[in-house]
Formats: sequence, structure tokens, C-alpha cells
Amino acid sequence: MKISKIYNLNKSQAELDFVDIDTNEDLPLFLDPFFLGKKQDNWSIDATLTLRSFFQRVIDLIRGGNEDEAKELFDHLHEPNSTCLGMSIGNPRGRGVGNQDTDKIYDSLLKSRAIQTGLIQDIEDNILFVDNFGKDKLSDMTTNIITNHLIIYTQNQCKLHNIPLLPSVSSGYFWNRRSNEWEIEHTEMLVIEEHKILLVPKGIVSFCKGYTPDKYYNHFVLEYLQNENLRLNTALVQRKNSGAHFVTKKSIKEFNPQSKNFLRRFTLEHPEVLEQFKDKTNINSLTNIEITDIDITKIRQDLIIKLQSIPSGNKCASDFHNIIIGILELIFYPHLINPIKEKEIHNGRKRIDITFDNAAESGIFYRLSENFKISCPFIFIECKNYSRDIVNPELDQISGRFSVNRGKVGFIICRHIDDFQLFMDRCKDTYRDDRGLIIPLVDNDIIQLLQNYDNWNTGFTEKFLTDRIREITIS
Repeated sequence: MKISKIYNLNKSQAELDFVDIDTNEDLPLFLDPFFLGKKQDNWSIDATLTLRSFFQRVIDLIRGGNEDEAKELFDHLHEPNSTCLGMSIGNPRGRGVGNQDTDKIYDSLLKSRAIQTGLIQDIEDNILFVDNFGKDKLSDMTTNIITNHLIIYTQNQCKLHNIPLLPSVSSGYFWNRRSNEWEIEHTEMLVIEEHKILLVPKGIVSFCKGYTPDKYYNHFVLEYLQNENLRLNTALVQRKNSGAHFVTKKSIKEFNPQSKNFLRRFTLEHPEVLEQFKDKTNINSLTNIEITDIDITKIRQDLIIKLQSIPSGNKCASDFHNIIIGILELIFYPHLINPIKEKEIHNGRKRIDITFDNAAESGIFYRLSENFKISCPFIFIECKNYSRDIVNPELDQISGRFSVNRGKVGFIICRHIDDFQLFMDRCKDTYRDDRGLIIPLVDNDIIQLLQNYDNWNTGFTEKFLTDRIREITIS
């Protein structure tokens, strides 16, 4: 049964930031450290730093001749079944790094001499150059190393959706990049039927089809060798009737069949090809439909009906707050991720209704930073289920939460504003006074965004937000 069903969240995958796993079987999705390293949101950057810390420690020990100590670091790369991701059949049990596999992986790593020669720089390079090392093992290693990041994420998501946590549960081992060693602690954990569960952000999972030895070999190595054979006019060069020269990949494969041993030798001689592969390989976050089969049209319609059925006023403030979280998750994914509810700042003296990490690599949330030069690593959301108009104190409330480090962009979301133009003028004043950019959205705006939402095309949302922001920022 899926998490959303177990806890009666009444939400689809599109309304959730985490992968809505079935705790009884694995979902064939993976944690890809290469993809994680490409992402620019704070959570992903922090997790990537931890991954790189672990693998750099392994590299330093091996190159320093401390192979036994390096091998000990692999002792805690166990089979993680807490995420319910991977390739198991039936009950989740992991098919990646098992207790019997760690020795084999480490021995293969040493045998390849990929670390000693400087060939391997990042943990994801193992999948290219180490024998018997595939995406399942890489994903499992990643999960083990960033376990603490996933625990904190799980705690935040459970608090966001009122999912109960058990106190004082063993975290299992995780890598601490500050102490540079494996650690364990007792903390709040999500436990279902006596099994610890780690929720995973849907924005960081993939099918692991981008950074693979097959793609490296077929699209970069072979193409390089084709060009080299043409340049040197070797015996592999053929001529068309038109007189044009060409070299087939098939002919190169006959002399250089794909193997990790060949990739190791080739890359040592031509490291620039690996760099091109890394630079040109792009992986996008999966859409909600790719993660699970859902009817986006029905979800949009249901959300509109639910929103319209919630009365304004303090009595239904939580209901309004809850549905807005799901709507924003649907509309703004994958640009805004990792929502956290009622985040405390200033030592708890102030609270922010919701904060999202800004993970945008294009679009309006990216341009706010790059073009408008407005700091916005986080986007703040204030939900007001008022039966009266929003006035100056509400504006001052959200602008008082802004800072250069946290960001200076936020939304005020409410039911209705009688004199909307007057409120927009107040947002303009706030912006001109350099107190931040506040974007108002009312029910009719939300409904319009939902009605025009398209899982594959965010053009309407982009134009809507761009027009509203332009009206505030350009007087």
C-alpha cells in the first residue's frame, strides 16, 4: 500500500514532493549521484557534498596506501530497503550493495586501478569503469551515504502532512562529512509495520539512463574514434558513390568491443572525451506521469472543486493550507521542491507558513535570480484563509521574513482581495523600497493556473507569473 493511502493523505503523486512508494514492493527508480550533482537546489547541493566527501576519503586512503582502512569504509554499504526503490521483485530487499557484495566491489575497484591512476574522480564514475558495478549498486551506495539527508527530508515531509513519527529510533549508519566518518544516532523515524522508511524527493530520482557505460561508449567514445580514423585515413575508412568518406561504428566495434577494461584504457589516453560526456549529459527530473500513471486532468478538476468547497475563515485555515501545498506542488514542480511547513526563523520568534527550495534551472524562478538579481534560494509562501481583505500588516509580515541568505521572494495566497489594484500598488511599494518581491495570488488565479496546467508545457504558468511580476517590478 502506498504512503498516501496508509495515512489517508487524500493526495495524488502530483500533489506530493516525495515518491509515493508502495511499502510492499520496490519501484524501479534510482538515486543517481551524477544527476544529484547537476541540481542546484540547497538540498541536492548539501547531499552531493556528503557524497563527494565520502568518496574523496576513499580516494585519499587508497592513494596513501591505506587500503585496509579504505576497505572498512565499505562495511556500512548494506542493502537499503528503506526507500523501496530499486530492482527487487516482491518485498523490498535491495539488489544492490549487499553484505557479500561489498568485498567484491572494493576488490574490483582496486583491480581496475581506476583510483590510483586518477581515472575515477567522482562516485558515479564507478558505473563506467568498475566491473560488476551497475545502477542498482550505485543507487544503494548513494542511499547509504546520504541517509541522514533523507532522514531529515522524511521528518520534514511527515510534519508537513501530519504523518506520525516514532521517537528515539536508530538511524542506521550515515556518512558525516564534518567528522569524515560513519556515524549513527537515535532520532525520529517513519516506521511502518516495524520497518524504517525513508522518503525520497521525486525531483532527484531517475531511471539512470543518462550516465551509463553504454551511452559513453556509443555516443562519445565511438564517435571520437570515427573522427580519428577519418583524420588518419585508416583502413576502416570507406567511400560512398558520391566520394564522401565515412567510418561505421560497427567496424570500430569489431576492433574495440565494449567492455569496462576498454573504457578504462581509452579514457586514460583520452580524458577529454570523458569530460565532454560529463558536460553534455543532461538529465531532467521525471514528470509525475513518468513516476506513476495518473490522470492529470482529473486531478486538476478535483483540486478546483476542493478549493471552492473550503469556506474562508480561521476554522478552515488548515484545510486551505493543506490544499494549497498540493496545488503549488503540482503547478511549480520541478522548479520548486522540498516544501517545509511553518519553518522557524529568528530563534523561533517568527514562522513562515511554507518554504520551497528553488531548484529552477530555467523559467521565471531562475530568471528572478539571474536577470532580476533578486536573491531567492528559497521561496516563501504565506496562506491566508481570511474572510476579510489582506492589508499592510500581512505584507509587512512576509517581508519581515526576507533576507539575502534566505531569499527575498514570496507569495501571499488568499481567497479574495476587493481592491486588487490597491494591493498590487502596495506590493510595488514594498519592491521599490527594496524589502522584497511579494506576489499575490487569489482563488481565481489559482483556478486559472490549474485549468491551464499541462504536465508537458508550463507556458501558461510562466506567462501568468511573468506578467504579474512585471506589473510589480516595472512601474
